[in-house]
Parts: sequence; C-alpha cells; structure tokens
Amino acid sequence: MKFKDLIFAAVVILAFVPFFISDTVYTFYTDFNHNHPMVMSFLKFAVLATLGESIGLRIKKGVYNESGFGLLPRAIVWGVIGLAIKLAFTVFYTGTPVFLEKALGFQGALKYLSGSLTINKVIVAFSISTAMNLIFAPVMMTFHKITDTHIIQTGGTLKGFFSPIPFGDIFKNLNWEVQYHFVFKKTIPLFWIPAHTITFLLPVDFQVLFAALLGIMLGVILALASQMSR
Repeated sequence: MKFKDLIFAAVVILAFVPFFISDTVYTFYTDFNHNHPMVMSFLKFAVLATLGESIGLRIKKGVYNESGFGLLPRAIVWGVIGLAIKLAFTVFYTGTPVFLEKALGFQGALKYLSGSLTINKVIVAFSISTAMNLIFAPVMMTFHKITDTHIIQTGGTLKGFFSPIPFGDIFKNLNWEVQYHFVFKKTIPLFWIPAHTITFLLPVDFQVLFAALLGIMLGVILALASQMSR
C-alpha cells in the first residue's frame, strides 16, 4: 500500500466518521433519507458507486483518477442509476411477495418481510433478489456499460458526455463474451443475488445505502471485467 492509498483511505474514513459518532448527523441523515428517498438514492450512488469505480481504476492503472476518466460524468450516471435502482427496489420489494402469495400459494410472504429473521423471511428476500437481478439487472448493467463507453469515447468531459449517445453503435460493439459470460452469467448468480438477499433482509431505509455500498464492490468487478476484455 502506497502513501496515496493511505491518504485516500483516510479521506474516506473521515467523510463517514461523523455518521457514527454524532447523533445529530445520524438523525439528520435518517430523517432526510426517509423524507427524500429519491434524492438520497441519487446522492448515495453518485458518491459511493463512483468511489468504487475510482478504486477499480486504482486496481487497473494504479491511480484513482486520470485525464479522460470522467469522474463527474460517471457520478451523474451513477446518480441516475441510483434512481432506477430505488424504483426497482420498490417495485420488486412490493410485487414479488404478492406474486409468491397469489401465484405460488406462499401465504404470508408480505408478513414475513416485516417480521423477525426466519427461514421464510430469507426465502422471500431471496425471491425478491432473484426476480430483480434476472429482470432488471442485465438492462441496468448494459446501460451502464454503454454510458461508460460513451464517457471514454468523448474524453471524459461534461460537454462530451451531454452529446448524443450512439446507443446502437456502442451496443453492437460491446464485448458480449465478457458481458454475458462474466458480468451476467457469473456475477449475477454468484454475487448479486446473494448480496441483494442480504439487502432485502434489512430495514427499508437502509436498503439503498447497502446497495450503494455494494457499488464499491461493483467497481472492483468492473475492473476485473475490463482486464478480462483486454
């Protein structure tokens, strides 16, 4: 670990310490998070998932930022993805238990979610995670890959980022060998479904925060996928 890594770690720790040592800061966070969930979803992903990408860049190239990386455009994209993830959480968290009850006869699925930790609650959380990751995650991951490619192709500038995105051209030229066989086929069943099962066992106000923290892990996964593409 180099000196710049120690500085980076210290800055990150100092940024989060107030939430753990100050009741005032923590209460402000929980109240604002409860009253403005979409705003907080944007901010959490914009900060934490972008942090994960910076760590991924450190793994690939030994730096946390570089010319053309487009830190601010990436934060904007992650913020928008955070809004979509909050929407997906609400839809699947609400709809999957209803499906379990009405279509599969799993009576009490909704009740188990709000109860104490039991095997039935784990089954419901696993079902929510599986449905979301099989239906929503591939679309989100592909959208992120396309925007990531656009940011790189336009030099990481805000002006370039807000230029029209050639979705069709980028989509056709994606490395589908890596996108499907690694990102979809391996990370979804082996990491994301188990990780989001834990997410849906948590209180609702903490689910998006935990998902955003997982974005740090996503940065590492993206770095590995990029290395495999090469």
